[in-house]
Amino acid sequence: MVGLKNKVEFSGCGIHSGLPVRMVVNPSDTTGIYFRRTDIAKAELISGRFDNVGETRMRNTTVGNPDGAHVQTIEHLMAALFIAGIDSAVIDIDGPETPILDGSAAIFFDSFANAGAKFDGRMHKIIVRRPVTVYATEIIRQLPFIVRVKLWLFNKFSGHKTDGFVRLEPINTDKLEITATLVYPEKIIGCQTYTYSFDGTNASVTDFVKNISRARTFGKYSEWEYLKAHGMGRGANENNVIALNNEGDGTLNETIWPDEFVRHKIIDALGDMFTSGGFIVGHLESFKGSHALNNLVLKKLFSDRLNYDIVYAKDENQ
Repeated sequence: MVGLKNKVEFSGCGIHSGLPVRMVVNPSDTTGIYFRRTDIAKAELISGRFDNVGETRMRNTTVGNPDGAHVQTIEHLMAALFIAGIDSAVIDIDGPETPILDGSAAIFFDSFANAGAKFDGRMHKIIVRRPVTVYATEIIRQLPFIVRVKLWLFNKFSGHKTDGFVRLEPINTDKLEITATLVYPEKIIGCQTYTYSFDGTNASVTDFVKNISRARTFGKYSEWEYLKAHGMGRGANENNVIALNNEGDGTLNETIWPDEFVRHKIIDALGDMFTSGGFIVGHLESFKGSHALNNLVLKKLFSDRLNYDIVYAKDENQ
């Protein structure tokens, strides 16, 4: 169990809600990441685990009860906590969504590092023993009939294919390796693939800081009004989102890297994998993946005890 020595504070607005929010990451004596809604009287702690994920359809990961006490868009924060080696915290938050900040994980991670957090290996490991795969079609089958019809029509006339999948499989080294592939019809994205490996060493942390952490979330400018009307993207702006132009061949603001889009998917995957409660040791392959698929692959992994082993790290406080 590794936590912070001192609390770390963040403030901003939620990318979907657009509401101002203040968040304080507090040290804790209990293993696990928990959220506490300070704006709700007598609200119970909300576990940041995969089996407490209540919603993924809003292009993010939400924990808790979507109709009650919940916290959405936790993935960037969770990625930063994981890379910083923090598996013990109670996070006070006065709204339903974490602050988006600059749309990446960089500010979160830098703040934890400046507070003295450093990955030291004292995090239990979840070792993938058998491959598990989930497919986008499994998610679609769970949707209401009318939504499935609309999706079928959209795919038919747009040329999109519902062929995404996420696979977790064993690896012969002590690391989490993520290979993410995006396939978009927009020319500015096209097909992009990126692989990142994390083994807890300073080199892998530095790789994250230099090449992954600043990658921002993205979206099409033409979809913005639709998203706002459906409760999404109300806090998005040119400082926290890469905005694709309507033609899809460029962006309205500058990118850090040409493949910043797929690098951001690495952040999302890291954050979602940390909802396992530990350090996943294995190879994650994400082809046109999503938060929903990341959550489903963890559920499938933990559905059978033969799929994984857990190695508990010795805590120096024990």
